[in-house]
Amino acid sequence: MDLLIVRHGIAEDKEVFANTGKTDDERPLTDKGRKKMKRAARGLCTIAPEIGLLVTSPLARARETAAIVAAAYDIDDVAVEDVLRPESSFDAFVDWLRPRSGRSPVCIVGHEPHLSGLATWLLSGGNESRLELGKGGACLLSFDGTAKRGGATLCWLLTSKQLEAIGDT
Repeated sequence: MDLLIVRHGIAEDKEVFANTGKTDDERPLTDKGRKKMKRAARGLCTIAPEIGLLVTSPLARARETAAIVAAAYDIDDVAVEDVLRPESSFDAFVDWLRPRSGRSPVCIVGHEPHLSGLATWLLSGGNESRLELGKGGACLLSFDGTAKRGGATLCWLLTSKQLEAIGDT
């Protein structure tokens, strides 16, 4: 089973957005974030040509990023799952993922530091993040069988700039 992990694109500044009176859950991507994510999504399609299931955090910036990825892959259905909220437990995510392993590759869109922590936990079983997933960046993890703590292999990890370069070729 393969797990494609995508961090949301560049979002509005957190402190500036707080002045709107809206919650951080509603903070959207910037115009630049949307533009860069469209280019990165083209690169993502090049190196990961298929997605079996696309799932996003319910936060606005992740939903917008997932919509951009969906458009690049011509996917109509994007699932929204609370298990991808930044405060969600890694165990809960694996419990959620296991019955969906037949839809591999599963692509998830979420937030930092949750995603890099999750990837580290899936790779090594450790709780301290050992990789950095920049805005609009992605990585691919592979499991030999069932998804579990410490059971993944890192296939690749790319920044949004690298994905954009791949998409521009």
